[in-house]
Amino acid sequence: MRQRGGRSPTVARPAATLLAAGAITLALAGCAGSHKATPASLALQRADLVDVSRQLIDVEPVVHTEVAATKRAWPHIDNGLPPHSGPTARALIRIATQRAAAVGDHGIFQESKSASLTGPGAGIASAFRGFSSLASRGWTMIDAAVQQIAHARPAAARFASANVGLYIESVYDSHFALAQIGKAVLDSYKKLGGPEAFGTALTQGEVERLAGVYSEPSDRLYPHETVKLGS
Repeated sequence: MRQRGGRSPTVARPAATLLAAGAITLALAGCAGSHKATPASLALQRADLVDVSRQLIDVEPVVHTEVAATKRAWPHIDNGLPPHSGPTARALIRIATQRAAAVGDHGIFQESKSASLTGPGAGIASAFRGFSSLASRGWTMIDAAVQQIAHARPAAARFASANVGLYIESVYDSHFALAQIGKAVLDSYKKLGGPEAFGTALTQGEVERLAGVYSEPSDRLYPHETVKLGS
């Protein structure tokens, strides 16, 4: 193996969110033409999927911590920020911000290292990077909005309150993207030959575990955010 993300109408989703969703699509479809690929190309795609899967296993603890912190804070923001967030909400938002920043882009998920990935591994790495970027940016801006609403002049506080929906949506979308990664790994594993092709390099059990860790029951946020930009 080689060593190596009145109310006004709803705002359009951020470009990074669309890229993350596109990466998931590419990951699921990346092997659609693999029956035409050369043996060398298939071997490379399998090696890259193994590398990406190993990285997903390595970052599982920090992702689990981020998801847990986000789920604790989510009920305090899913319908927007109140004029005065209480101490519990502020503390949970601050912790979620710190946990999201700690995820980062590890190893092969760094853009410079993932550029050489082939096949579905490339899309999965891009989807994880989209999650990490959106979650960190979203929580950072939500935390800043809390401070603005609490301490800034009235006009600045109103602006922060009116626009925080964009960042709340980013947090929701980042975890929606994260929740699709496990299925992408499982589907890609099957399309690239399954346990017979991967052997001990990546087992069926390891892939099924990833499909459970990076899944909607584990990572998606409920309820869907309801705040709108400008509300």
